[in-house]
Amino acid sequence: MPTPSVRPELLLAEASVAVSAPSAAWVATITADREFYDRVIARKGPDADQVGFPAFYPERRITLHGNDILIGKRSVSQGLTPDIDLGIAPADVGVSRAHAMIHLDGDELTVTDLGSTNGTSVNGSDELIPAKVPVALRSGDRIHLGGWTTIVFEHEPA
Repeated sequence: MPTPSVRPELLLAEASVAVSAPSAAWVATITADREFYDRVIARKGPDADQVGFPAFYPERRITLHGNDILIGKRSVSQGLTPDIDLGIAPADVGVSRAHAMIHLDGDELTVTDLGSTNGTSVNGSDELIPAKVPVALRSGDRIHLGGWTTIVFEHEPA
């Protein structure tokens, strides 16, 4: 039986597909959101009496890697090392140690509140998303957590 011949140009085409970089990446931009803070104070959230708005909070951008991205505050005693650590000074005291989980599946992105004390909301809504229920996000969507933290998720060209 003859050995099938393989065309070299097909091997090169397959190899380039296998090693090509992703065409886009999800990026999280973390900010201190004065408008969200004012709404938390007005509705007297669980930690409203303890939350103060920071005088300065540098915007942070984090490219998301992996499928499950934990948002919270680092805790050595609990063995928690969030992928998006909101315990970096100035820390938002309203953010739980394990606050929310971002799940990436290709171009699909969801957020799940993990049962946090102050909850998580999306796109300026005062209605909190249900705990432990994944909520789909689109590029440009904002999640609000703690007393003043807003994270914008954008699908950007790589």
